[in-house]
Amino acid sequence: MTRTDSPPAWDERTQLTTFLDYTRATAVAKCEGLSQEDAVRAPLPGSPLMTLAGLVNHLRWVEYFWFEVQFLGGEDEGPWTDEDPDREMRIAVDMPLADVLSEYEAQCARYRELVAAHDLDTPAKNPRRDGRCPDLRWIVLHLIEETARHNGHIDIIRETVDGTTGD
Repeated sequence: MTRTDSPPAWDERTQLTTFLDYTRATAVAKCEGLSQEDAVRAPLPGSPLMTLAGLVNHLRWVEYFWFEVQFLGGEDEGPWTDEDPDREMRIAVDMPLADVLSEYEAQCARYRELVAAHDLDTPAKNPRRDGRCPDLRWIVLHLIEETARHNGHIDIIRETVDGTTGD
């Protein structure tokens, strides 16, 4: 993924998709050069699921939920269960980091195409808990916010596990 926050055009769709791709690419870039051991280390005593692999896998499954389940109206086949609502973070520690990143990037490419194929005003097929159906624009904005917020967590975890800092 190319990592830039400067869109090639200034229309709304290009700005939104550029920022979503920028936040996605930032999550991936933060994992460059990371050992498998550090990818699954949970350095915060009060947050045993906060690993770099877990956070990236969480981002993958959050996009799945918003695009596949909410927007397209598909059945929720995510890894979470009522007994283990954070399972996507837990299972990532048993996966090679390269697989977590590869699956995330492949899914991002699929959803990039999905967004390109739909008008931003298209409503989701499944309603939120409040009964309202957000449009695609809101979903993209929400994913920018979600990914950017978790990138902050990724920054902290990366610095804590191996001292790496930077953009």
